[in-house]
Formats: sequence, C-alpha cells, structure tokens
Amino acid sequence: MSIKPVLSIDAFGGDNAPEIVIQGIEHFLTHGDLSEQVEFILHGDENQLAPLFELAPKTSACSTVKHTETFIDMDTKPSQALRRGKGTSMWNTIESVKMGEAVLAVSAGNTGALMAMSKLQLRMKTGVQRPAIAASWPRVDGMCVVLDVGANIECDAAQLTEFAVLGEAYFRAIYKKEAPTVGLLNVGTEDLKGNAVIKAAHQRLSESELDLNYVGYVEGNDIAMGTVDVIVTDGFTGNIALKTAEGTAKLVGKFLSDALQGTPWSKFTSFLNMHALKKMKKRIDPRNSNGGVFLGLNGIVVKSHGGTDAIGFANALEIAVGLAESNFLEQIEETLTRLHDEDDNIGFIA
Repeated sequence: MSIKPVLSIDAFGGDNAPEIVIQGIEHFLTHGDLSEQVEFILHGDENQLAPLFELAPKTSACSTVKHTETFIDMDTKPSQALRRGKGTSMWNTIESVKMGEAVLAVSAGNTGALMAMSKLQLRMKTGVQRPAIAASWPRVDGMCVVLDVGANIECDAAQLTEFAVLGEAYFRAIYKKEAPTVGLLNVGTEDLKGNAVIKAAHQRLSESELDLNYVGYVEGNDIAMGTVDVIVTDGFTGNIALKTAEGTAKLVGKFLSDALQGTPWSKFTSFLNMHALKKMKKRIDPRNSNGGVFLGLNGIVVKSHGGTDAIGFANALEIAVGLAESNFLEQIEETLTRLHDEDDNIGFIA
C-alpha cells in the first residue's frame, strides 16, 4: 500500500485567501484525476478556516491545520518579508517541506516573498545560480513549458543554459516524454539575430554534450504552435509573454461570446454547437494552465497566480501532485551533474 503524498499549503496566500484556497482544494478533491492520492497541511488561522471547512467536507477530512495568525501581504517587499517571515503562513508552508513533513509547498501569495523564503530555507541545488519559474503553456497539440516567467529579470548565458536543463527535466517528469525538444526564445531564427547573451547561450547549448534535444532559436509564435516542448527565456521576456497570452485568451473568449450572443440566429447556432464551444472555452481558459514551479531548489515549490479562482488553484494542485509522484528532482540532479562536469572541462564563463 503506497503512502499518500502530503502537500503543504499556504492557506492565507493570494488575493482572495483563505476562501479561494479552501474552495480550490475542495474542487480538486471533487474533480481532480489524482484527488484520491493526497493529504494536506494547511497553514493559517484555524479560527478563520473552521467555518470554511463546514462548506468543504472533503477538504476537512484530509487536512491538518497548523495554526498561525500572521501572513505576508501581496505587496510586501521580499526584504521585508524575510525580516518578518518566520511564523507566517508562507514561511511555515515552506518549512514543512524543509522538515520533511510534506513533499512540496503550494502558495498563491507574494511571488517575490515566496521566492526569497524558498531560497533561504530550501537552498539552491549545487551549481544553480538562481531558481526559475516554469509555466505550463497550452499549444496546438497539448502543453509546452516556458521558463523563466518572472523570477529573474536579467539572465546571463550560464543561467539560460541552466534553465534549459531544468526545463527539460521538468517536462520529462510531468509529461513523460523521453527526449523533449528545447528552444531558445529570440526575435528571429537566423544566427545573426539576438543580443550577446542569447547568442552565447545558443552557442553553449549547440556545442554541449548534455544530451539535450536542443533545436536552436524559436520565436514568440512558436510557443503556441508547438514547435518545441521547452522554451527558454529570461524572466522579463517570459513574464510579459505569459501575461500577454493570458490577456489574449480572455479577449478571444470575450469576442467569441459577444459574437455568439449577438442575434437570435447566433444564439440558436451556439446552442447546436454547445459541446464544441465548451471544449474550446476550456482549452483557452488561462486557469487551466495556472501553476508555476520554482526550479533549481532542493525541494519543490508551486506558485499559483495570486488572483486565481477555485478552478485555477485546483489546477495548481494537479500540477503539484503530478510532481510529487514523479522522479523530477532526481532527473534534474542527474542532468545538472553533467552540466557542471562539462563546465569544469571547458572552463565555461557566461
């Protein structure tokens, strides 16, 4: 009999916590594919959580509450969060992973604070300069992974190479593909395009012996078209691309809804095509790709969008459980070892 993985949850992280967090867990337990295989440690004020449990019986049945009355605000600076972090719901969520009480942490709270606390408590894997946030992204034939989407505004060639290693291992673990393709996001696919950092990272990846299935440069439109499985970029570019895609999806959904409800005839044809329209709506819904993962730490931390709803938070939990049941950390360790050995042999300098 297998032991159920335990997830550590920041119950007071996010714009609408703790209500959305509890509703998200309940939705996950009701609809999630992996809902029968997990237990939760919730960190937050038990007095505020108690009435929410009355409306979420499945969550109540498989959750333990670790009481704290303090939490990190969404606009708190990372430096301030570290000074007052100990004892907060976010700090305690990560600490449960550090102490081995849970296999991973999930929070919809302040991204900068969560990153700072995660680095301080879990530490970086040997040789990794900075963690990256990896996001699953819908494409024509399924999902791809983009990183970084916000943790590192500026990156050098060495960091982009690390992101390629981390993202490839993450994709293998989550989507069970043996040799996922990796591309470097650029303003064009020609060798002359790009700045000095992008060119140096391209040369490094092209000449490496890391067994990465690196295909070269890709452009922004290649993300959604499924040209490659893993797209590597800096956090500034990745975050703008992510927010642009989310906004575009909402805009397309609004245009479609307006068009289908415009006339009696369009309403009638919408009714006839209801099943297909629901399927399309689900595919372009940003909530279904909610849940970024901090890669490069000695532990797993999943970051949910702060403004998501119950469905979005439930999707972050689905990603978390998939990671908990994978050999993700071992795969990253193996590939990072090859990267560091190669860097030592060639004396690579970013």
